[in-house]
Amino acid sequence: MDILNALVAFLNFVFIPAATYGAQLALGALGVTLIYGILRFSNFAHGDTMAFGTAITIIVTWGLQSLGISLGPLPTALLALPVGIAGTAAVVLLTDRTVYRFYRAQRAAPIILVMASVGVMFLMNGFTRLLIGVDEQRFADGARFVINVRDFREWSGLTEGLALKTTQALTLVVVVVVVWALFWFLNRTKSGKAMRAYSDNEDLALLSGVDPERVVRLTWIIAAALMTIAGVLYGLDKSFKAFNYFQILLPIFAAAIVGGLGNPLGAIAGGFVVAFSEVAITYPWLKIAGYLFPDWQPDGLLQLLSTEYKFAVSFVILIIVLLFKPTGLFSGKSV
Repeated sequence: MDILNALVAFLNFVFIPAATYGAQLALGALGVTLIYGILRFSNFAHGDTMAFGTAITIIVTWGLQSLGISLGPLPTALLALPVGIAGTAAVVLLTDRTVYRFYRAQRAAPIILVMASVGVMFLMNGFTRLLIGVDEQRFADGARFVINVRDFREWSGLTEGLALKTTQALTLVVVVVVVWALFWFLNRTKSGKAMRAYSDNEDLALLSGVDPERVVRLTWIIAAALMTIAGVLYGLDKSFKAFNYFQILLPIFAAAIVGGLGNPLGAIAGGFVVAFSEVAITYPWLKIAGYLFPDWQPDGLLQLLSTEYKFAVSFVILIIVLLFKPTGLFSGKSV
């Protein structure tokens, strides 16, 4: 029974939170790697664009809730999500036309585009705070749990209870559907194949009749969808605060680089590598060790780092990968 209790505790406090967080990072990293692979620069405004798309979704959610519209056990934010995606897509297309397009026409060095994206990041951050404020917002409604601790204990007879939040289950399901749709689009449609061709060899793609401006527009629209979905899922699972999305930029970039920039599969794998590393290193393993080794009385919590240093784990992983394998686990483009 102690082994089963240890397994449930592991699922409850390590596996499920890490899998959920990893799925959110994977979507964010997919957006980063898509922009890097096709537009050839690292978009530092990524996190704050996620925050902007989430803010639009929250405001529309509030409007729907005030009208008495809901999805029952599911969050109302799912109904507002298409509006958030559309608004984010409009903003990033406008940003591309007014900022990035000029530098692309000049064939500017990637570092110039990166610095331009830093400027966009600060503007987007300020605009989001003006739009929705700086306070923490919780907008998840509907059923809170798919599996709750009390029912699981009664069913299993175990001491340890398992909890699976609706937002966690929703995150995993939505991410699987979105990733499948993205890979289907990139591999099966004419537009997706044009994007891949443009990413692999820009000059050859242009000679083959690929419209570069159409590819750029599609890239921004898909990236906007990925950013908004990732941001909303992250906000539903935890809470929304604009500054949190600035902080999450480091784990997202770490995930994209660990997997291999420009490689979509690598972005997904990198998201889970970073998430499981962060959770495993900052989780106090004392409870699980107590189930497995009841006679052992350790002095501390068996926690390698406190949760305040969670983002330091991403930074360390990023440095190690850059030093020893700059192309990432899946041999993407070198940073």
